[in-house]
Amino acid sequence: MKLLDNVTQFFNQNIAPPHKIISAKKQDDGWRALVEIIEEKDYMKKYANDQMIGLYEVFLDNNHEVTGFSRISLRYRSDLEEKTEAEH
Repeated sequence: MKLLDNVTQFFNQNIAPPHKIISAKKQDDGWRALVEIIEEKDYMKKYANDQMIGLYEVFLDNNHEVTGFSRISLRYRSDLEEKTEAEH
C-alpha cells in the first residue's frame, strides 16, 4: 500500500525506522496514521535500560504524501500504559 510505504520511507529518512505502523485511517482532508518508533536505541542499550517507544501521529494528503507529524506519547517498552508528552 502506497500510504504505508510513504510513511515508512519518511520515518527512515527523517526520524528512525518504524517499529510498527499501528493504524491508518481516512479523514476528510487526507489520512492519519499512528506509528511506533524505538527511540534512542543505542543510548538505551549502552546504559542497559529498557527501550523507549515513541508514538507518532502522522498526517498525509490524499496523494499519500506526509504533510505533518508529531510525537504524542513516549513509554518504556515494558510499560503497559502510555504516558502523554505532558506527563514526562
